[in-house]
Amino acid sequence: MAGRGARYEVVTTAGAEQDLQSLFEYLAEYDGVASADQVLDRLVQLAQSLVELPERGTHPRELAELGIRDFRQCVFKPYRLIYRVMSKKVVIYLIVDGRRNLQSLLSRRLLGA
Repeated sequence: MAGRGARYEVVTTAGAEQDLQSLFEYLAEYDGVASADQVLDRLVQLAQSLVELPERGTHPRELAELGIRDFRQCVFKPYRLIYRVMSKKVVIYLIVDGRRNLQSLLSRRLLGA
């Protein structure tokens, strides 16, 4: 666990970038561009907050049940950012609506199944 004051680099995978784009497009169509901008701003703020204390996130239940504790999550309800802390880097793999059944998505995207 990192000491206080340690700063991490936060990066997103191509898949997480696509998640953001898809989310923006969906929200813009159904809730309006202003709403989509607001949600995306909050998700970006949440991601950037991981530069300090990224270990504060919980382990995703779907992975913890399989004994996998390499990944963590932060939540801006109903959205979840699934990430992994490696050395001084936080890699965001998924940005998804937490109301979805995530078991197969997590398996495909994180575990390469």
